[in-house]
Amino acid sequence: MKNTRLTIIGLLLAAALLAPATHAQQAGTQFIGITGYRVGPYGANGAAFFSGFIDYLHLVNERDGGVNGVKLSWEECETEYNNTKGVECYERLKTRSATGPTAIHPMSTGITYALIDKTAADRIPLISFGYGRTDSVDGRVFPWLFPLVSNYWDAATAIVKFIADREGGEARLARKKIVLLYHDSAYGKEPHPVLEAEAKKLRFELKMIPVPHPGNEQQAQWLQIRQFRPDWVIVWGWGVMTATSLSTAQKMGFPRDRMVGNWWAGSEIDTEAAGGAAAGYYAASLNLAGRDFPVVRDVQKHVLDKGKSQTPAKTVGSVLWNRGLAAAMMTVEAVRTAQAKLGKKPMTGAQVRWGIENLDIDAKRLNQLGFGGMVPPLEVSCTDHGGSGLVRFQQWDGRQWKAASEWVSGDRALVRRMVEDSAAKYAAEKGIRPGCLAAP
Repeated sequence: MKNTRLTIIGLLLAAALLAPATHAQQAGTQFIGITGYRVGPYGANGAAFFSGFIDYLHLVNERDGGVNGVKLSWEECETEYNNTKGVECYERLKTRSATGPTAIHPMSTGITYALIDKTAADRIPLISFGYGRTDSVDGRVFPWLFPLVSNYWDAATAIVKFIADREGGEARLARKKIVLLYHDSAYGKEPHPVLEAEAKKLRFELKMIPVPHPGNEQQAQWLQIRQFRPDWVIVWGWGVMTATSLSTAQKMGFPRDRMVGNWWAGSEIDTEAAGGAAAGYYAASLNLAGRDFPVVRDVQKHVLDKGKSQTPAKTVGSVLWNRGLAAAMMTVEAVRTAQAKLGKKPMTGAQVRWGIENLDIDAKRLNQLGFGGMVPPLEVSCTDHGGSGLVRFQQWDGRQWKAASEWVSGDRALVRRMVEDSAAKYAAEKGIRPGCLAAP
């Protein structure tokens, strides 16, 4: 009954967040194709993110008159978090504008993998903001793919560091037991190699337990956890899986303040659906929640109060909605960066790719944009398509998320070595000659 309730909550939230899919494409606009999802077991999460993404696009048009006078247009295509449908949506969206889509945000590791070769052939940048293929940080091998801000290996090593700090230092992790409870998909398998490396280096015992899609039944997994008797559980969940993990942990008597999720397992959708079972739970984060950021107030004034959006009031300022704002901001700033070199006109995908690779959104610029404190600074280059790798931890107090750390990084040296090794193997398999692309 509990799992059925969680699924129904997710579906109702997704339905409540449905928004107009199209903002009419017009000649002379900067067209953004959106491969989104608002239905199914992950619909509530996707709807919150893409609502924030679109609300920011509205803000740029309403408050600023576009990007240097170039209005934004967009179309959203429903993927249902399905790889095949994601590819179908991409193929449809890439024909909608003479200049092609500005960039694609799949919000799915599986769809990202499915689009790597296609977007490279079509010369359209693929942005995977905190997800996707981690070794694509090496832009010399993956010139069209951008895992911005932090990647899954950054997240995994930062979580290990967070756990070590709670235990009194890395030396105290020796002989500790840690479980990775993961979504059985490309997304859930992404942290495996770096966690195995961390376990070997720090001498803790690692047990990895998969949870089949969508994750609303975990009795067998938590029986394994109870038998293993871990010191910590890392939750690599998405959608209903996370709330189910928290609820089942409560039933099994496992303390939630010994559970740490990644940034896709740490939203209000997860914790509110779990009710009292979520109190004490930690999660990594790419951004902070809250309505006190200037950009949130601007969206309220210029978009929501004017009836330009159907985003429910409760969603405004939430973790995933704010993350959608940030993802859209980075896309817009890439357009602005490209325009500074190539002229104040609609940019092609190839031109925006150069703009992303030359992004430098420092603290001063974040403050100007109204994002100061919400997200860390971002600097991208040919050799580094990621960014700072910074992570911030938060804890659910039963009503809201509260910061539990400053911005921290994990083992960046280990991550970089693994990125370069993995990217080099991929290049050899694909016959890619690594190098930086010339400016358009």
